[in-house]
This record gives sequence, C-alpha cells and structure tokens, in this order.
Amino acid sequence: KAPQAGLEPQTHQRAGPGPTHCATVPPNQRMKDGKTSRWRTDCIEKPLSRLLMALGRAVGSHPWPFFILPMLISAALGGGFYFLKDNETNNIEEQFTPVDGPAKLERTFVKQNFPLDASAFSVQRLYSEGTFASLIVSPVPPGNNILSEEAFAQIIGLDALVRNLSVRDGGRDVTFAEVCAKARGQCVQNEILEMIDWDPAQIERSPIAFPQHMVQGRGLVFLGNSLGGVTVNESGFVQRAEALRLYYFLEENSEMQMETSLWLDEFLRVCDGLSVEKIKVSYFTSKSREEELDANSKEVIQLFSATYFLAITFSIVSCLRLDNVRNKAWVATVGVITAGLAVLSSFGMLLYIGVPFPMTVANAPFLILGIGVDDMFIMISSWQQTKVHDEVKDRMAHTYKEAAISITITTLTDTLAFYIGILTPFSSVKSFCLYTGTAIVFCYIYNITFFGAFLALNGRREHSNRHWLTCRKVPVESSPEKSAIYSICCTGGTYDRNTGTEEIQPVNNFFLKYYGPFLTKPWTVFFVVLLYAGYLSVSIYGCFQIKEGIDLRNLAADDSYVVNYYNDEKEYFTEYGPNVMIVVTDEFPYWNKTARVSLTRSLEKFLNLPFVDKSLFLSWLDNYELYANLTLLDISDETTFKINLPQFTKLNYFKQDVNFTNNEIYASRFFIQTVNITNAVDEENMLNKLRDTAKEASVDGLNFLVYHPAFIYFDQYAVVVDNTIQNILLATGAMLVVSLLLIPNPLCSLWVTFAIASVIVGVAGFMALWDVNLDSISMINLVICIGFSVDFSAHISYAFVSSTKSSAKEKAIEALFTLGYPIVQGAVSTILGIVVLSAAKSYIFRTFFKIMFLVISFGAIHGITFIPVFMTYKYNVLFFSKIIFCKMSDALFFLNHFTFSEANYLKHFLFFNFSL
Repeated sequence: KAPQAGLEPQTHQRAGPGPTHCATVPPNQRMKDGKTSRWRTDCIEKPLSRLLMALGRAVGSHPWPFFILPMLISAALGGGFYFLKDNETNNIEEQFTPVDGPAKLERTFVKQNFPLDASAFSVQRLYSEGTFASLIVSPVPPGNNILSEEAFAQIIGLDALVRNLSVRDGGRDVTFAEVCAKARGQCVQNEILEMIDWDPAQIERSPIAFPQHMVQGRGLVFLGNSLGGVTVNESGFVQRAEALRLYYFLEENSEMQMETSLWLDEFLRVCDGLSVEKIKVSYFTSKSREEELDANSKEVIQLFSATYFLAITFSIVSCLRLDNVRNKAWVATVGVITAGLAVLSSFGMLLYIGVPFPMTVANAPFLILGIGVDDMFIMISSWQQTKVHDEVKDRMAHTYKEAAISITITTLTDTLAFYIGILTPFSSVKSFCLYTGTAIVFCYIYNITFFGAFLALNGRREHSNRHWLTCRKVPVESSPEKSAIYSICCTGGTYDRNTGTEEIQPVNNFFLKYYGPFLTKPWTVFFVVLLYAGYLSVSIYGCFQIKEGIDLRNLAADDSYVVNYYNDEKEYFTEYGPNVMIVVTDEFPYWNKTARVSLTRSLEKFLNLPFVDKSLFLSWLDNYELYANLTLLDISDETTFKINLPQFTKLNYFKQDVNFTNNEIYASRFFIQTVNITNAVDEENMLNKLRDTAKEASVDGLNFLVYHPAFIYFDQYAVVVDNTIQNILLATGAMLVVSLLLIPNPLCSLWVTFAIASVIVGVAGFMALWDVNLDSISMINLVICIGFSVDFSAHISYAFVSSTKSSAKEKAIEALFTLGYPIVQGAVSTILGIVVLSAAKSYIFRTFFKIMFLVISFGAIHGITFIPVFMTYKYNVLFFSKIIFCKMSDALFFLNHFTFSEANYLKHFLFFNFSL
C-alpha cells in the first residue's frame, strides 16, 4: 500500500498500560512466561507522585489549615527583618574579593613584618589603600595645559579650602591638622604644590623633571601619580600636563576613626557644592565606594514596588476568563502573594540567624517572584485539565499528580544550583545563593500549601457555580428574556462537554492546532536545526570575547561623583600602575657578597619584566651600599652590617623596609614601579607574571612574595573563571542526577542536561557581546541561569514523557498544548518583573536584568522550540537504534515484532534522513 503521510512510529508496549514506558526492552531478556522484563527508571517518580496526590487530596479536603498556617509562619519569621540593619554589609573587599585570596595572606605577612610608622607616613609602604580624600583637577576645555598660573591660582585656593576644613565632634572642632597623616612632625603635603611653595607664578618658571623630581631636603619625589597626561621634552622636563591629582591622607589610627570619618563627610559635602571656573574638579574618598554601594540598595525598594505591580497586573490579566465562574483573577493574585510570603519567611529566618545581607541579595526577590509565578501557572494549567464535575479533592489530587511533580523537579534543581553556589570564594555570591536557595524552598512549600489551599477554595466556588467577584450563585446560561449585559456579567460555568474539563483557552488552542503541528513538520525541523546552529555559533564566538573582573566604578550609580573620578583617573593616570613590593620572606645573609649577587640576579628577573620601569626601582640594600661607601664601612662583615644598619635606617624611610629584630633580619622589601596597566587584562597578566616570577626567583635560600593593596581586588581574576566553571559543572551534574531520578526517561534527563549546557553557553556568549564582564556579580547570574534553564526544559520534557500518545509527534504537540502557554506566561511575567531594572542607575541591577533577560528568553525558546523538535527527532533515532546497533539476531527479533505501521514508517524515516 502507499505510505500514509505524517505517520509516526508507535512505541512497542508489552507490559500493560501506563502514562510512560521509558525504558528500553533488550531483545535477549525474555521471561519464561513470554513477557519482557523492563528497566525501571520511575522508582522514585511513582511513589513521589502518589505522595503528592495524597497531599493534593488532603489540601482539597481541608484547605483552611493549609491556607492559614503559612501566613502565621510568615508573620513570625518576618520579624527577622528587625535585624536587617545589623546584618547589612557593603564592605567591598569583604563581599567582592575571594575570601582566602593569596593577596590577603600576603598582606598579613607584610602587616606583621613591616608595621606602619605613624611618624613617617609613606604612601608606597601602606599595606591598605589608606584613609584619604582626593581631587583630580583638569582644565576646561579638556586637553589644555593645567600647568598655568591661572589654573594653579584656583588649585592652590582649593588646597587651602581643604586643609582648612574642620568638623564638630563632641563639642570641639576637629581640624585637618589633627587628623592628617604626618611625616617629620608635619602633615604630608602634595609634592607639586610644595615644590613651588604654593606660589602659582612659580609653576610656569620652575622646570619639573618627570616622573621623578629632586626636591631639596627630600631627595627624588615620584610624580607619576600626581601629574597626568604629561608631555616631556628631550631633557625629561615637563612641557605640559592635562591633569593634576591632589591627595589628603589621614591618620590610620583606629582611635581617630570617628574623627577621620566626620572629616571625610565634610570634605564630600564641600566638594558637592563646589563651583569653579576654567577647571573641572572630580573628587573621591576612601569611603566613597562603600557609601555609594549602600546608596544603591535604597533604589531597589522603589523598583521592587513597580515590579510587584507589573507582576500582579500581568498575572491577573493572563488568568482572566470571560466566564464569570472559571475566572482565575483571585488565584493569580494569591500566586504572586505566595512568592512574597516566601521572601518574607526565608529572609526573615536567615536574618534571625545572622546571615550577612549584602546588596546583591536585593536581586533575589525579583528572581523568587519569577519562580513563584511560573509554578503558579503550571498549577493552574493542570487544574484546568481536570474534570469540572469531579469533587474538589479529586481535582486537587490530579493537579498535584501532574503539576507538583514538575515543580518539585524544578525546585530541587534550582535549590541545588544555588546551594552549590555557596562553595564559591566570594562572600556576596555565598550570601545571595543562601538567601535565594532558601527562598525557593519556602516558595515551593507555600505553593503546595498556601496557594494550593486557595486553589481548592476557589475550586469549591467553581463547583457551586458562584460568581468570581460576588460569590453569588449564577446560572450557566442566560434565559432569553435577560439582556446581553446580564449574559456577560451574571452567567458562567461553561465547560467542554466532550472532555468534561474547562474550555480550551485560545492560546492553548493555538499551541494544539497551529504551533505544535507546524513545529513538527520536516521542513520546520530543518529550519529549527539551522536556527540552533546559528545561535550556538554566535554564542561560542561570544564566549571567546568574555572579559574578566569587576570594574570598581560599577559599584556606584551612573550619576555618582565616584564615576566621574574614575573616568578622569582612567583618562589621565594610566601610564603608571601599582608600585609593587617585592618581599624577601626569610632570613638571608645580606652582608655576604656572593649572596648579594644572587639576590641581585633574582631581582633583575622582576626588573626585566616588560611592564616594569627599571629606573624607578627602590632598594634599601643599594642605598645601604652607597651609604657604606660614603662612610667607608665594610658591610661584607656581618657584625659591621648589623651594627650600622639601625643608624642608616634612621636617616630615611628605609626603617619600614627591614624587619630587623633581635639582631636578625627576618624580612625585607624592595619596590618596583609598573607602567601601562590600563585595563583588566593588563592587571591580570601583571599579577600572574609577578607571582610566577616570584616562584622562579625563589632559589638559593631566597623566597619572594609580591604585594600591593590593589592585588586584593586583582585576585578575583585568578578564581572567577575556575569557580564559575566548577559551580556550573557541579550544578549541571546535580541537575542530571535529579532529572534521572524524577523524570522517568533517561533520554529526557539527558535533554534537560543538554538544555542547561546550551543555555549557559548562550548566556555567557551573549552577555559578553552585551558588555557584561565575568565577575562575582555575573557569576551569581550564571548560577541563576542553571536553575531557569532547567525550569522550562524540565516542564516540557516531563510532559513529553508523561504523554499517553503513541507517536513522538503527538507527544510533542500534547506537551506544547499542556505547558506551552504556562511557559510563555512564566517567561513574560518574569521579564516584566525585571524589566524595571533596565532603568536602574546601578550596574549591579542592570547586569541582573541583562543576564536574566537572556536566561529567560533562551530558556523559553529552548522549552517551546528547540527541545520539542530535538526530542521528537531523537526519539525516532532512539527507536531505530535498536536495529542499527544491535546484533543481527537481536535486530531480527525486533523486526519480527514490528507492526505494519512501524515498518511503513521505517521507509519514510530512512528516505527523509538520507535526503537530508
């Protein structure tokens, strides 16, 4: 006979009825009674399904306890928000740098061996960024020479204004002179102003050598961090400069912390109201980043209010029905409230415990809202497919059997993804994952109790045919004498007479009659494969464009003064990078000439690095040798070396560079000046090369470490990629295990894992093309990516394998009919919930929006396009793999048991695939 068009292969069922027969039947495994044995993969799914059915029946029978108890629990746990202020933490180093980063250990060593000398302040010898205020002054218009008498007259006036600032503390005035950092008994001054003796006329007359200038009584002074955009003549003197930076360092004494903080606040207040002409001034303090980060958290409150309004509006609109009895408006409202209760309970509980609350956690409620609303739509969809005249408890049992398993899978995978994220070395990520993972657990519990109870109460109203708004009984149809308005407003309760379920909604009908059949046509499959190939190609290209590291300016709002300062710093002061300490960490015979030669060779390895300026190398040992030559000392003798060392170090700052205790040198340090460190790639390469050189140079009893306070932040480059990959692999493995246990089809579990990998690659690639770096903030969102990519694919995969239809094509269409619209609803509601973040002034919130938009978009496309097509196609491939990969005898066994329609389909399948 002629082949029948559109015929699909039939699954060969031998062991009785059931919604899913997912395991293969090996041809050589036949029981003595003629029946086939089967590999069971539903040993967890079936008992769990029965358990959830029982829970659904209990909720349907006694809804009020399940409705009231979650509200009481939420009220009790919500009291934890009283401790929110105590648990808030916006310490940037603590939250956005690796907890056990190497630089923190290096800093501890430096701090112990080279304590600060409060009487001899030195910027390059600080083991932290210090406490300071800073101004960057540039000409207007940009590009002019800042080294003019007119400009310096204003600059000197600014300097005087700052140095004369005072604040009230406890009834007394605190002046700059009291809180300033001191050297030789005086406040540390800005060298460029000190050089001209605060006389603006001298700036155009005094030649300035760059980058080092000899100052009488002080020696060589480094100006690379003070003058920016410098042009020098052939003799090395400054011809012009485009910017000047002024620093005002304050005491590091903890006893003065309150006074210095008040003075910095006053500095910011004065600079905020500053009005100058012909020069531009940007300002910054050592506490600015944390204060601006804290200010960002206040913006999220308004955004969250707008988000909930949008989510509730969309949920209600998408659940509205023209039928006054079947209307789900109140159900949608309670669904959104359920997510709110989950946030209230989980956050309150963790705040009671004392878990830190960084600003990144403020993103979590947006995410929980999306997850909660998505689960709500799944529950409503399953409820609508139950028979309207059944008892409410039976309808609830059926709803929980179908929907609760699906949301159980996604809850487990989401929770695992976030709890695995706790393994990351970034505290901000740890806190976010802990808060979000716990909120997801509460969201699940409240969905199957609080929301389920309201769904049951609403079901009782529907069962008695009561109006959704007035709760009065209404007729199913209007009598002829009633008006059209009465028919619209005062009737309801219609249903599908053929199936006994609620009438199919137009959008569900679209998936059943149009989209599903269209998606499974051969030419559509071919187009979808091409589309996916294009998506994957662009994604992989984007992955190679990823940039690492967080730009500290992004922690402040776009319109913050901090951003202006960082922009000026990047424009004018990138020629000279960090002044790095090279520390000899062990005892070493510095007096021995042979040992000194070995030390010099090791140090030359650092000096020969391409980003190091040899001429700016600072060595206490070289200076000690010069001192010895001038004073005719023989420092090759150990006793002479040690006796004269204290006298030498008293003459300058070198006392802070040698740990000379109990007549032994336990450690010492040297300084190298890096150059042309302009971006994150340069910072990462510099750090890695310096540490590699330290290992390479550590020979002959020498052991080195390298350190600069900025390395605390640069350490993220060393761990962010490895930890992101580690978290993704662990979470993906956990997803696979959960899917194998709860989705009764191994192939579909693999497809869920495939969807995770595919969405992650897509999000990583497209986020790079959307100017998002890989840092601790985007790492959080990639963890989110795992959870959401599971949500959509798991829902559709579970519906596919649970379908009782005989062919793969029909399974796909039914899965799309059942869950296509809920997936679209969940995706749109989540995007609406985060779209307000796109208008945020904070990089953190905008990054959250960008990645969440990519995750939701790609996850939904995989769920309703790629996965159905690939599962349909691969389902067929699996069917015929029994022939291709089995022994001939096994293949003959299968052929003998093919039905006529299966053999007929074989011809079509082979013809179609060989044609492709």
